[in-house]
Amino acid sequence: MAQIQFFRGVDEEVIPDVRLTRSRDGSNGTATFYFQNPQALSSEATEEITGMYMIDEEGTLTTREVKGKFVNGKPEALEVFYLMKSADEWDRFLRFMQRYAETHGLEFSKS
Repeated sequence: MAQIQFFRGVDEEVIPDVRLTRSRDGSNGTATFYFQNPQALSSEATEEITGMYMIDEEGTLTTREVKGKFVNGKPEALEVFYLMKSADEWDRFLRFMQRYAETHGLEFSKS
């Protein structure tokens, strides 16, 4: 089972919009996650967001590149960037996303 967490032990229920880019030579890539009204920003969330943790049976992928989006002073969304600096990191990320998609009933589409 694959999950995304902003706080250790608390799964994020909101499914993000994910956009991938990759260099032509395949040596690096970027995943941009956009969470609209995530639980991590709800009034019940009392912990500080220190990063995004992508957890599956292979282990944990972590990024600290988390930005909050605010509208009229109220938190509305989180934008997260995950950088992959090698083909192996890219492949590992895709394995996580495949498991995450299966867990949450999602599908991949190329644009």
